[in-house]
Amino acid sequence: MTENTPAYPPHLSLAGRHAIVIGGTRGLGAATVQRLADAGARVTVVGRSRPEQSSAERILQLDVTEPDAPTRIAEAVREAGGLDILVHVTGGSNTPGGGHASMTDAHWNDELTLNLLAAVRIDRALIPLLQERGAGAIVHVGSIQGRMPLYDGTLGYAAAKAALRTYSKGLANELAPQRIRVNTVSPGGIQSPGAVALAARLAEAHGIDEEAGMKLMMDSLGGIPDGRFAPPEEIAEVIGFVVSDAAASVLGQDITVDGGTIKTA
Repeated sequence: MTENTPAYPPHLSLAGRHAIVIGGTRGLGAATVQRLADAGARVTVVGRSRPEQSSAERILQLDVTEPDAPTRIAEAVREAGGLDILVHVTGGSNTPGGGHASMTDAHWNDELTLNLLAAVRIDRALIPLLQERGAGAIVHVGSIQGRMPLYDGTLGYAAAKAALRTYSKGLANELAPQRIRVNTVSPGGIQSPGAVALAARLAEAHGIDEEAGMKLMMDSLGGIPDGRFAPPEEIAEVIGFVVSDAAASVLGQDITVDGGTIKTA
């Protein structure tokens, strides 16, 4: 728990637990690391970049899309004394605007590898460590695009996140008897460098400025009722709840945090 942070009540406390956050060096990942550490967890961070500041106990700098990444992560976690909580935040999109025809096979491969297969492979390597504990929690960070895809610039990302949600549901059913809970937390728009970058790509594709690109992105979602993208800390609060004992009966769910963007159930 960080200095000057109020103690969490017992059902929300993560004291004595070891958590690993995949993609925890910036944005939502960094906010999640802070939230879990504030609740008392020892946190290991995995990411391509090394943060200037982090409340993590250890940092493993690597690219999770590399073939040997799952083995290296599992070795580091075992050396740290086992695992209780696994959170996958890694994700993103770098494809050009212009719809399906602008996406090559290489674009599709990159989107699926980063947003789906990295989680599948790391889960396969780390679930045995949760099983050794006899209980645990896994959260995959999805996206509302898995339910309402944007075709211009992020179609591959949306398809991968939809597959991640389905995979998570099946994995939840498989692991529930072993007291390992699997859930998905799906944000809408997040105040992040990634959102700014996407707005810039859309702006370039349509010959408009970045402010107009951001408006185009929000309009393509059908508007956001509360009128804003959520700060990363608000999404991290939901993740912190889901991995805690307060959510002991929550499993196999896709929890949407989108300011009311999705209008139907």
